[in-house]
Amino acid sequence: MHSFEVIGGKKLTGEIIPQGAKNEALQIISAVLLTPEKMTISNIPDILDVNLLIDLLGEMGVKIDRPQRDTCIFQADDVDVDYLRSEAYRQKSGRLRGSVMLAGPMLARYRKGFISKPGGDKIGRRRLDTHIIGFEKLGVRFHYQQEEGLFHLDAGNMKGSFLLLDEPSVTGTANIVMAAVMAEGTTTIYNAACEPYIQQLCKMLTRMGAQIRGIGSNLLVIEGVGYLGGTQHRMLPDMIEIGSFIGLAAMTQSDITIKNTSVDNLGIIPDKFRQLGIQLQLEGDDIHVPEQDVYEIQNFLDGSVLTIYDHPWPGFTPDLLSIVLVVATQARGSVLIHQKMFESRLFFVDKLIDMGAQIILCDPHRAAVIGLAREQRLRGITMSSPDIRAGVALLIAALSAEGRSIIQNIEQIDRGYQNIDDRLRKLGAQIFRI
Repeated sequence: MHSFEVIGGKKLTGEIIPQGAKNEALQIISAVLLTPEKMTISNIPDILDVNLLIDLLGEMGVKIDRPQRDTCIFQADDVDVDYLRSEAYRQKSGRLRGSVMLAGPMLARYRKGFISKPGGDKIGRRRLDTHIIGFEKLGVRFHYQQEEGLFHLDAGNMKGSFLLLDEPSVTGTANIVMAAVMAEGTTTIYNAACEPYIQQLCKMLTRMGAQIRGIGSNLLVIEGVGYLGGTQHRMLPDMIEIGSFIGLAAMTQSDITIKNTSVDNLGIIPDKFRQLGIQLQLEGDDIHVPEQDVYEIQNFLDGSVLTIYDHPWPGFTPDLLSIVLVVATQARGSVLIHQKMFESRLFFVDKLIDMGAQIILCDPHRAAVIGLAREQRLRGITMSSPDIRAGVALLIAALSAEGRSIIQNIEQIDRGYQNIDDRLRKLGAQIFRI
């Protein structure tokens, strides 16, 4: 087990390039199973979750050439379907929530698949209902094997259908889309997720030969085809990492330029940070965050306290609420953070309170933050990272705090952020892996 030792209170400066999008990568890399032809994927983030998925594909028999760390050439022309029933698969997939994304492509091409109990963050319940119910409406039969810990899926009679999703799940939408592109007939998905990562997946599938209408909306119409070919695809920069760097710059009073951010695909993320009083300058596709002594949280027009909450796209992504919360601790003013989707994601605030932050945890979903306006600095402590996003929020807090902090369980951070310590040291941060 590794930890980060952080000496805080240092102003940072320089440029940083965001990694490829983790959440897009898990979908796109799973989709290589849809074709026996070569797939070239670039801007792949070199992180634990993504590398674990690539390893899984390799153990399934997919040929993988990695000429650079951010580029892979996949060819799934000789896949061992039965590997998905092995103990090795269950152990590895149990560590990775994204392994569920293999089900859709397997059903489309091989008409059978397996889903193990999902792993990943300890942030509350993460249901598979949307995936399973969606597959069922396409005619997929499933049963759960208690002794194996696997859902067995049989798509021998898979046909297009009308689906009204009970929630606009990103992974659920992606999985159903990948199954439907090779199902017989027409599939209509209403209340589909429409995040940029779903749009990227649909555009790539279209280049492979899929017939998809409504890309970018919550109503997708898919005409099934019999064969998909190879293509090339470049992933978007990670919007969560971009938001994390904006928060880092504000908290540490730093002057940082975030390069190549694909601003058009960030939605309302820049505006949410502006609501916290953070100055952002858009320079082409770059975001410049200038040094700022104090940033002041805006109130609503009627003078009431600002509330920031998560919502399906084009609303604010839940993955950045942890960052917004920690950034608010040093702002002037108050804000209510409302995390609707996951009931355990705010449980890291006890560490921030130990550091001197003024936060009231109202319930598992809401926290009221009273900004200190830098009149009282956070202080360094020893803490542990509970999940990817909270881990980076704590890292940002440690970099802004006075004194020395130790962050344990940083494997959680490594799951989502590529070489984060090396990249932050280039900005002047004092962070060491111990």
